[in-house]
Amino acid sequence: MTQQPFSRPGAIDLSALKRTPPPAGGAPGAPAGGGGGSTSAYAVAVDEANFQSVLEASMTAPVVLVFASPSQSPESAQLALDVATVAGEYDGRFLAATIDVDAVPQIAQAMQIPQVPLMLVLLDGRPATQPIPGAAPIDDIRALFNQLAQQLTSQGITGRHQPNAFGGAATETAEGEEPEIDPRYVPAQDALAAGDIDTAVAEYQKLADANPADHEAAAGLAMAKVLQRTQGADLNAARAAAAANPDDVDAQTLVADLDMLGGHVEDAFARLVELVRRTSGKDRDKAREHLVGLFGAVGNDDPRVLKGRQALASALF
Repeated sequence: MTQQPFSRPGAIDLSALKRTPPPAGGAPGAPAGGGGGSTSAYAVAVDEANFQSVLEASMTAPVVLVFASPSQSPESAQLALDVATVAGEYDGRFLAATIDVDAVPQIAQAMQIPQVPLMLVLLDGRPATQPIPGAAPIDDIRALFNQLAQQLTSQGITGRHQPNAFGGAATETAEGEEPEIDPRYVPAQDALAAGDIDTAVAEYQKLADANPADHEAAAGLAMAKVLQRTQGADLNAARAAAAANPDDVDAQTLVADLDMLGGHVEDAFARLVELVRRTSGKDRDKAREHLVGLFGAVGNDDPRVLKGRQALASALF
């Protein structure tokens, strides 16, 4: 599964959709047809009646749309279940929304979906990634969500969905009330939202020092440090300097940081692995430590990190 950096493309054209009652026997929020019925508090089956509400929910936090067709692609039903499972592990940072194209083909047609299965991440009512085609094992889905969560943190996007917001028993957020977020991360996230990267680093550092097992704080700290190191950097100038000085650790690590921010995680890892391979002594130690820091920003369970660690071990020994 390819990495999917957040972006802000154009809004979805809903003009082809008609507001019609939900089909008989299927209430909004019920499990998607053929999907087996997820029990996640952060999952919803989409139809024409609730589609607009699902889009509006992406104004609070990302919505991961899964286009599935049990008749055309049996594996797509499992994908929908797996996405709902992983979304539930993030306590509201994502909402998994399954669209059964057999039941509601109008939505797929309006969004010009070329195939199933297919995933699409929405933020602010718009696609925030390129479409992600095909089925994927749940570990790859977790890796994708981990990357997206890191980018949310780095951009200061702190909203969370309410559990069971589409037909569940949980109490909905009152109008005008901010969605609940973990208060531990508020100072760092507020600093990121304000563009105060130095304060964000300091706040995440406090959390990481207080609880070394807080993986979200550690990942937030690592990503905030990437933002801190790249403030004011010019990508073209950085690449030119790195090309002219292939063994300059500072030049190479800056480009690796910029690649990280651009979503080119594997390129960043490969650049620093090769730098470790070419250098020695203090330069090698500096490159290795920087690479390990980038591993932390992505997450130690990410398959790309596991692959990168293997490559690093090979370069060292």
